[in-house]
Amino acid sequence: MVISRKQESPKCDIFISEVKLKQREKFKYLGTIISNNGKTNRETSARTAQAKINFQKMKTILTNKHIFIETRKRALQCYIEPVLMYGCEAWTISKQFKIS
Repeated sequence: MVISRKQESPKCDIFISEVKLKQREKFKYLGTIISNNGKTNRETSARTAQAKINFQKMKTILTNKHIFIETRKRALQCYIEPVLMYGCEAWTISKQFKIS
């Protein structure tokens, strides 16, 4: 894969034992989606979807009014937040936000 800011990725031919490797637009490495344009839109969307799935699995516990709110918060921080935030330190920022 060649990572480039250009709309169209430059072609790169790599051969191993006279076999040409395919050039990919994206691939998953160590649980993180890497794309050829260097953006992390797919990664953040995938992380959000995974966190939603995990929340739905634990919905009965996280929305149970008979369990103390602090206990539910800790469960959320323990089981949902790490799934959502895994690899976030490497995500790219593409839009500037103003805080007023």
